[in-house]
Amino acid sequence: MPFGMDSQRQQKADTLAKQIIGFSRNNLFLNLRFMENALSRLVLKSSPITIGTDGRYLYFNSEFILRKFQENSPSITRMYLHSVLHCIFQHFYVSPTIDVNLWDLSCDIAVEQMLRELDLTCVDNSCEMGQDALLEYLSQNVKYMTAEKIYYFLSSQNFSDDRIVAMRAPFMQDDHTVWYDFAGRGGDDNGNGNGNGGGYGDGDGNGDSSQNDYGDGSMSYQEAIETWKKISEQIQVDLETFSKNRGNQAGHFMQNLQALHREKYDYTEFLRKFAVYGEIMKIDEDTFDYNFYTYGMNLYGNMPLIEPLEYKDAKRIRDFVIAIDTSGSVSGKLVQNFVQKTYNILKQQESFFNKVNIHIIQCDANIQEDVKITSQEEFDNYLKTMKLHGFGGTDFRPVFSYVEDLIQKKEFTDLRGLLYFTDGCGVFPEHQTPYQTAFVFLDDDYNNYEVPVWAMRVILETSDLEEKD
Repeated sequence: MPFGMDSQRQQKADTLAKQIIGFSRNNLFLNLRFMENALSRLVLKSSPITIGTDGRYLYFNSEFILRKFQENSPSITRMYLHSVLHCIFQHFYVSPTIDVNLWDLSCDIAVEQMLRELDLTCVDNSCEMGQDALLEYLSQNVKYMTAEKIYYFLSSQNFSDDRIVAMRAPFMQDDHTVWYDFAGRGGDDNGNGNGNGGGYGDGDGNGDSSQNDYGDGSMSYQEAIETWKKISEQIQVDLETFSKNRGNQAGHFMQNLQALHREKYDYTEFLRKFAVYGEIMKIDEDTFDYNFYTYGMNLYGNMPLIEPLEYKDAKRIRDFVIAIDTSGSVSGKLVQNFVQKTYNILKQQESFFNKVNIHIIQCDANIQEDVKITSQEEFDNYLKTMKLHGFGGTDFRPVFSYVEDLIQKKEFTDLRGLLYFTDGCGVFPEHQTPYQTAFVFLDDDYNNYEVPVWAMRVILETSDLEEKD
């Protein structure tokens, strides 16, 4: 029988374990009214794992729950809240390339830091002394204790896997294996195991209906993400009022919510929007009709009825402006990383013509430098010798006036894109530009920036500008 019990004993154990978890949940209701929807969302499901969630179910091992309850009943409440916080911040939404051990550690640290701040008397706090040293170390190096920031910092420290596992021990409250099963590493979108992982969910709500106290739990992976996104957005709205009464107790909670709901950008995909159509020497296989070609060859022996077109429209970057705000505190290395990353993206997938016309303009309140790039060789040389000039006030308008003069002088054949890289606010031009314009803000502090309605806004973090190995 499952979990080493006979059927009748297992059923009794499951029933009692669910009552204990329900008691813990009710305690949290009384203390965290703004989280009511989140606390009641998970469907209880008996499982071989100790306790954990994939965003649909709260999997629990009855023997483990009963034993922990006898040893220290508030520990169940902490585990439950710990798992729910993982869902609120969508930690189960994992990248295929993520370092699993490091991600598990980072998520547990972020959740435990928030849980400590809430300072609830109904949860077990005995584990917190073992967390103090690492939290103190991180507080000196990580400004915002989100899972992503912690992961980014720890990944630069080159800790061994054994060291990471040891660091996680004081923070670990639940089993994360079901995250990776649900995400596709060990199970499908319905939570069904494929033999490589555990896959305890039944997805369709039919496999273990007797365990469903709060719904059937039937959701796909994407549906689970969207569900918790809506829940967390509502919590943020409620918490903005709640936090006024709780002072700093909700500080990291709010920071994590703000980080979670900040719009994410794929800079590579974004830059492709600036591609323009240009005619290049290449066979256009998309418009070539092989039926007529074959018919002609069969009928006349060596005379195809239709020849392939010699030209094909492909998306290419040709006339382009990269403006750099030199008024703020952005270091030369970060600017170089931005230019390098932009350059690398442009070079990929036939993004460059043989000859390009790219102007790299440095500006604070005045134009400080304009370097014209016409080839990849010139771009390489520019990156090697680039220096920043200016460091005065911030005014975006001079760049647009300058570019307008270049257009009037026929410097551009078909200017379609201008990227303005900045780390702060400035004075925008009043009128819409005839070319695509995007303001790219470098910001690690979760600020929001307003741009004119005709311009696009992209907010990147320092980590986005680092080249991955």
